[in-house]
Amino acid sequence: MITDRIQEALRENSLDGWLFFDHHRRDPLAYKILGIPDEIQPTRRWYYFVPAAGEPRKLVHRIESGALDSLPGEKQYYASWVDQQQKLHQVLTGSSRIAMQYSPNCAIPYVSLVDGGTLELVRNAGVDVVSSANLIQLFEARWTDEQLEQHVEAGKLVDQTRRAAFEFVTARLRAKQSISEYEVQQFIRKRFEDSGLITNHGPIVAVNANASDPHYEPSRDRTAHIQPGDLVLIDLWAKLDQPGAVYYDVTWTGFCGESIPEKIQNVFEVVRDARKAASEFVIDRTNSGREIAGFEVDDTCRGYIEEKGYGPYFFHRTGHSIGTEVHGTGANMDNLESHDDRRIIPGSCFSIEPGIYLPDFGIRSEVNVYVGKDFATVTGEEQQDLVLI
Repeated sequence: MITDRIQEALRENSLDGWLFFDHHRRDPLAYKILGIPDEIQPTRRWYYFVPAAGEPRKLVHRIESGALDSLPGEKQYYASWVDQQQKLHQVLTGSSRIAMQYSPNCAIPYVSLVDGGTLELVRNAGVDVVSSANLIQLFEARWTDEQLEQHVEAGKLVDQTRRAAFEFVTARLRAKQSISEYEVQQFIRKRFEDSGLITNHGPIVAVNANASDPHYEPSRDRTAHIQPGDLVLIDLWAKLDQPGAVYYDVTWTGFCGESIPEKIQNVFEVVRDARKAASEFVIDRTNSGREIAGFEVDDTCRGYIEEKGYGPYFFHRTGHSIGTEVHGTGANMDNLESHDDRRIIPGSCFSIEPGIYLPDFGIRSEVNVYVGKDFATVTGEEQQDLVLI
């Protein structure tokens, strides 16, 4: 039962309880972790408190009294705001330090879902509220063995599609035929469909200065043509069209021509080697049994790029958690956009994707790293050289 697992995690983290709260499905994590049915669409606030020991406690509005009936525990009802506050105090009686979906200074926005007023309400009950970020990882970021297998299978198919996309561009250029970013994007989407893969949007196909925008995506009305002498960046992500499947997400770059300009080659090597430094840091630390926090991976990768003089041109985090959503809820490799001090836990996966974005071109190199029990590994192919198109 999920509450038994939550209580075990609470005791391991020296917490008195975990308070779940929602109003109008603002907190999707609560519904996923607790397994609340999709048909529950509350218009009134509910609270579900799982103590470190003992029976869970529910507080629901009288007109939506069945909102938490799928969960075990003692139920209380409220109607007025005074009644709600008094009974919330009762629910939290005996607790001094509890977790909620809160992140100090909104450092981890994926977790910071409880509004400030509710935090005030809970703290007025005399409890200290701490972030549930590390707890969430245990229930949302860890993969099953089946999910790892699905990821690896998706990776093979995505890597095949990536190779085919570069070959598609090569064939068009050799035939002296026109080809656009959008055509390559649609080629990839069709290959995904034919391979049994799905994705939420994308992929990114970007030429020259367009590749300097990390989230650029071509469209039918906004697309550049690919020509000899161009740099081409392809960022593609997908998962198997199966229940519970997780994503595979990579970025490769290529150059249209046989002679790569020195500046492009140099930037590629800096990005590639920064990626390697970060992945090797994770692998070495994990193999030696030492814990790692997300910000440490970012420091390793970013530090390398800064040493080479390109620090100002690397303006996003080193990597993101990967799960059933391409941007998952586990630890991110980040000490730039946020200070992610969450521990990287066994059974989780994340991207390592440094980039250097200059005014005339951008280069990013991305791999996925899976951390198991006492081991870590890059799960797919790693780009060592620019693709010659």
